[in-house]
Amino acid sequence: MSDADFGSTPDGRRTRRFTLRSDLLEVAVSDYGATLLAVRAPDRDGRVGDVVLGHDHLDGYLHDNPYLGASVGRVVNRIGGASFACDGVTYRLLANDGPNHLHGGGDRALSRVVWDVVDAAPDRLALAYVSPDGEEGYPGRLEVCAEYALDGDTLAITYRARTDAVTPVSLTNHAYFHLGGQPGGDVLDHEVQVFARAFTPTGPGQIPTGEIAEVAGTPLDLREPTRIGDGLPALVDTEAAGFDHNFVVDGTPGEVRPAAQVLDPASGRTLAVQTDQPGVQFYSGNMLDGSAVGRGGVTYGRHAGLCLEPQQFPDAVNLPQFPSPWLAPGEEHLHRSSYRFGTA
Repeated sequence: MSDADFGSTPDGRRTRRFTLRSDLLEVAVSDYGATLLAVRAPDRDGRVGDVVLGHDHLDGYLHDNPYLGASVGRVVNRIGGASFACDGVTYRLLANDGPNHLHGGGDRALSRVVWDVVDAAPDRLALAYVSPDGEEGYPGRLEVCAEYALDGDTLAITYRARTDAVTPVSLTNHAYFHLGGQPGGDVLDHEVQVFARAFTPTGPGQIPTGEIAEVAGTPLDLREPTRIGDGLPALVDTEAAGFDHNFVVDGTPGEVRPAAQVLDPASGRTLAVQTDQPGVQFYSGNMLDGSAVGRGGVTYGRHAGLCLEPQQFPDAVNLPQFPSPWLAPGEEHLHRSSYRFGTA
């Protein structure tokens, strides 16, 4: 493993860029937000390219950053009304998505703090952060660990957390993938398959209604490989403005199982995602608007990348019929996901 300076935060914290390698992949990670900066993988002709969106320097992640590659939490996705109740106490959070709370909040969300390196090897990096009681409005002191590990063609990301008081936890990585391996363009020609017979419908503000509905007969039926550009027309006039939905991953939560796979026909690159989480959010980059300037000065416009975010269900803190996001003292929150890159 190698590391290099990645810039300093506004409060003077120095950050680093770490490079991990296997025989097939090269991955870069920063201690700022435990962020996945880059994944270099070969195409069908052996040409190596970067398949995630990102910035050359820390400054890009500090300003107008749509969570590129970040480790997000304490609770990912949306919490309705930016509040929840626990043991008879109502906790008020930052409303940073209209009236709702998104991806852990503001300046002290996990994606915006500097983590500590606790273990490092040529093919592995473990980072840790301690979120004090009350940070971003959440109860309990939360100890979080993020581990990136390479094994041949696979990047495994594992999150663990412990608390000293009952608190909700849902952690994920918010990487935007573009399997073309070249700057610019969009992912409309990528073909996506999601291993889910059901999804969680949403109402105003994209807050789940609490239902679990079958994908059959809807534009969200991605059980067979579907070109993203072919699926978008039925969704562009909805509040999501495209794909931005939580799918109920087939199989048993807690067991690692297939969640989704992606093919870029032009480069031949493929991505297979597995997870032990109950859901996966498929997002087609609908809100990217060109304000984020990525590596090499390329602007990231609409659909410049896609996200596949394994997670607890959105707003599960307020919907007890959903799988529980609650973590109690003496328990460990465990999230295991893997991303296998190949060619077809």
